[in-house]
Amino acid sequence: MKIVLTGSLGNISKPLAQELITKGHEVTIISHHADKQQQIEALGAQAAIGSVEDAAFLTIAFEGADAAYCMTPPNFAATDMIGYYRNTALAYAEAAKRAGVKHVVYLSSYGAHLEKGTGIIVGSHQAEGILNQLEGIAVSCLRPGYFYYNLYNFLGMIKDQGIIGTNFGGNDKLVMVSPLDIAAAAAEELSAAAPESKVRYIASDEHTCTEVAGMIGAAIGKPHLQWLTFTNEQVKDFMLSQGRPAVITNLLVELGAAIHSGLLRSDYEKHKPALGKVKLPEFIKEFAATYNKKN
Repeated sequence: MKIVLTGSLGNISKPLAQELITKGHEVTIISHHADKQQQIEALGAQAAIGSVEDAAFLTIAFEGADAAYCMTPPNFAATDMIGYYRNTALAYAEAAKRAGVKHVVYLSSYGAHLEKGTGIIVGSHQAEGILNQLEGIAVSCLRPGYFYYNLYNFLGMIKDQGIIGTNFGGNDKLVMVSPLDIAAAAAEELSAAAPESKVRYIASDEHTCTEVAGMIGAAIGKPHLQWLTFTNEQVKDFMLSQGRPAVITNLLVELGAAIHSGLLRSDYEKHKPALGKVKLPEFIKEFAATYNKKN
């Protein structure tokens, strides 16, 4: 099969490309950065350099493809984050239709079943809606949980304050996922002989925030590490003091509140998948190694 991947050589797209190439598929990787071309070609893939917001470029890149893996690259410089998700999805939809792609696999998120109240994830909800309107194209929406590597955001706090803290914590449950398990699921969907439109949840492990803090603390020599729950206002004030734009801050605080209330995982709980292979303790080893390098 001829398969096009977005996401450049990121945490998901690189192992996804490697697996597909190993299985004999012809892979093209889209990247916004021309300096990635040599690395992409070294994997055995073709490189297409351009923007995923450019429908004309995407149409050319998608030409002749059987399937396309589409994701929305992080862009915290966007002044309208939800609009950015929507515009990217519109570009994907137009390109897939014009190029005759038969199967789109979209990287969405748990919580994307909700049209409001989930911060940035509202963008995934709207993107799913746009892609699901495509006629004659199977659309598989992947809904992974909380990425393990999001825990890296707390490295500085652990080092400087000896705690983890945000507007969710304590006994709040985290549905967590490894990029490698997402890549494995995406590979299954992309190479399906008879693709169908579906929603697929992806998770690797489930733990409370307190349990996560305990594992991290044990691994870095801080056995009493706690994951504290702050108010929305406290988190908002902290983010703003760090120079984060108000529009992004508000979305992130709303997202954290949805994790705290359980709203984000409400549909996931009704459609739980089999958990993936990469468990949290495996990631914690990587986290501890990174933490120790910074100390």
